Amino acid sequence: MYFILMVFICYLIGSIPCGYMIGRRNRVDLRRHGSGNIGATNAFRILGPEVGLLVLLCDVAKGFIPVLIVNNIFGPSWGVGAGLAAIVGHNWSVFLGFRGGRGVATGAGVLIALMPGVVLIAFVVWVLVVLVSGYVSLGSIIGAVAVPIIALILRVPWVYFIFAVPAPILVIVRHLPNIRRLQDGTESRIRFW
Repeated sequence: MYFILMVFICYLIGSIPCGYMIGRRNRVDLRRHGSGNIGATNAFRILGPEVGLLVLLCDVAKGFIPVLIVNNIFGPSWGVGAGLAAIVGHNWSVFLGFRGGRGVATGAGVLIALMPGVVLIAFVVWVLVVLVSGYVSLGSIIGAVAVPIIALILRVPWVYFIFAVPAPILVIVRHLPNIRRLQDGTESRIRFW
């Protein structure tokens, strides 16, 4: 019973649509601009780097804070459940008609709380892919796929694989429109120079 309640609360925390709320505060509904996503990348493109960074930090916090608390009080199994619930909440927010973001930033927050070494290496992979390709979505997909491989190499506790395997699948599922645009050559790029 307590586990179900914890999962529900973490789902609700993950469901808080930070990008939507911050965008509306700036008189912009991110769902109607750019990629239509409420995440940090679209906020960065539409509202600028400061707002994009704020959305990123909020989305990371939605994964990090509840998982850190639950993990420290109840243990790793509960922490993993909290993390998956937060990502599902972010991706399918009850406050936005079960629509939401892609789960990358919230997933990174969960990883910071559970497996900081894994997220550090996955972040390096993400940065390299984005710098080379210019595609944030491609970096997110490859970074997500790298998570269970990195976790295996670093020999993290087995219970964390309950998060490290399904979480990247959730990220990939939410990136299916991006994958189609990458195949068609219509995906938006970030220009660094």
